[in-house]
Amino acid sequence: MKVSKASTAAIAILMLAGAGVVAQDSFTPPATPEAAVTARQALMREDGGILRSAGGLSGAEAVAALTRLRENYSHIPALFPEGSIVGDSEALPAIWENWETFTSIVDEGLAAADAGIAAAEAGDAAGYASALETLRGTCGQCHQQFRS
Repeated sequence: MKVSKASTAAIAILMLAGAGVVAQDSFTPPATPEAAVTARQALMREDGGILRSAGGLSGAEAVAALTRLRENYSHIPALFPEGSIVGDSEALPAIWENWETFTSIVDEGLAAADAGIAAAEAGDAAGYASALETLRGTCGQCHQQFRS
């Protein structure tokens, strides 16, 4: 069986993500603004890597990737406590000024991840691709409105 570079990268990402599952399952919001910045930057780098490779996935790999994205998205609001524009944070005050908009984008991402998981489980490639596009769109929406 030939394994593509995209599949190899995706498997590596999922293995690394799996190493953090225990920590994520017992997620505790960061105790300091600095810890929040570090945690959210790591989470967003991980999400970006997953989204870059997820288009080439199917079946259980696709389900695992979107399950991880969904889990990460569920932690986003807790990673943005007020006062966490410190260090090398690129977050804008608009996050807290427009909290409902910010969290609605997160909710849209959660719904897209759920739809993508269901599509991947059903073998619906078009539904899976659509969910990925929506997830990528939520990243873009957030970065355009809430990141310097």
